Amino acid sequence: MQNISAKHSSADESVSERVRMVLGETLQLGARAESLTSASPLLGHLPELDSMAVASVLAGLEEAFDIFIEDDDISAQDFETFGSLCRFINEKVS
Repeated sequence: MQNISAKHSSADESVSERVRMVLGETLQLGARAESLTSASPLLGHLPELDSMAVASVLAGLEEAFDIFIEDDDISAQDFETFGSLCRFINEKVS
């Protein structure tokens, strides 16, 4: 049972690191990307994350995780925090 938890935790970390990388590169956040935590607010708090940037971030996430995100799959709530975005991607790759 402990191995399963360790694998799940490791997978979550991998997802969050890849999401962090996509956000950092797409929004050109520089070192600020490293300071993103699960509770870090995104939409409405990062000036770089406007409606046009959301489309670019989604395209980057699709490429990074080899997934397809339908318009109906995503909502503003998924971009509320870094953690909510990571959970959304975790669900898509599961």
